[in-house]
Amino acid sequence: MSTREDFGHFLPIPTRWKDNDVYGHVNNVEYYSYFDTVINTFLITRGGLDIHRGGVIGLCAESHCRFHSELAFPETVEAGLRVEHLGNSSVRYGIGLFRPGQDSPAAVGWFVHVFIDRATRRSHPIPASIRAALEPLQSTAAAQGGDA
Repeated sequence: MSTREDFGHFLPIPTRWKDNDVYGHVNNVEYYSYFDTVINTFLITRGGLDIHRGGVIGLCAESHCRFHSELAFPETVEAGLRVEHLGNSSVRYGIGLFRPGQDSPAAVGWFVHVFIDRATRRSHPIPASIRAALEPLQSTAAAQGGDA
C-alpha cells in the first residue's frame, strides 16, 4: 500500500457537513470529489489550465477508489497527488487521501484525464505548461503496480 512519501504534491481539503452520510462518515461519492479537487486545483494553479476559456480541457475517462478507513466531518483531508502515466494526450494520476499526520491513506485511487480540444472535442496533446507541471510528479510506485 502507498504511504504519504509516495506522493509529490498535497492539498488540504476541509470536509463539509454535507459530506457525511446517515452512517456518520464521508459518503463514497465525496471521495471522487476530493480527487477532482486536488487534480484540478493543481492543473489551474501550477499548470495554467484555463477552465473557462482555454482551448484545451481535460475530461475524466476513468476513475477508481479503494477505501481503507473512514473519513468524517469535521476532518481535513490531505489529498496527495502523483502522476502514474504521462502520455501524449492523457495522464493517469494516483491519489491518496490522508488524515493529517497519518502515513497510511484512508483511501487510494486513480483518475485518468484525456485532453481534448474544447471546440472539436477531439484528442489534443497535453499543453506544454501542464506537461511541465506534471512531469515532476511522475512516480516510480506506479511502475511497480501502485495500488491498483
